[in-house]
Amino acid sequence: MRSVELAATVRNEKAPRVLDTVIGWEHYPRLAPHVRTTTVHERGPADGRSSWELRFRSGLLSWTEREEYDRDALRVTFRQTDGDFEEFTGHWEFAQAGDDVRVRFEARFDFGIPSLEGILDPIAERVIGETVAWAVHGFFPDVDLSVPLEPSAETPHETPHETPHETDRETDRDVR
Repeated sequence: MRSVELAATVRNEKAPRVLDTVIGWEHYPRLAPHVRTTTVHERGPADGRSSWELRFRSGLLSWTEREEYDRDALRVTFRQTDGDFEEFTGHWEFAQAGDDVRVRFEARFDFGIPSLEGILDPIAERVIGETVAWAVHGFFPDVDLSVPLEPSAETPHETPHETPHETDRETDRDVR
């Protein structure tokens, strides 16, 4: 089982607002170059379901996941319900640290193909980690990431520094 971890500090924000912004999965395609599409099927106050397509090698990495939002604990957990992984689970944690918010993302995955794990796993680890880093950086103008944000051959379509739910563009309509 391979894991992906990312830590970030979002400056001058409140943890509940950071959580609510980060779960705007529908905005990830324009924030992170690896994300081809996201579809939010459901989003309630405590849980949701979404589908993802990430550009991966010369094809797509696809899955549908169930998310649980624990706003009291400032934690979002997710697990794949269908898709290319044999197993894919993880969580986001948010903690207020004075005026800033510490964000931690961790995911564990397994393709279930032992003969290809040496090839597929490092690529998936990089693509998932970069996707999370690009998204957090795109949502928040003042953020420190635990890994450098590498320039990509494909750059995000735009990097907004207002949160998407503050815009009024039709394509950015908040589905909460």
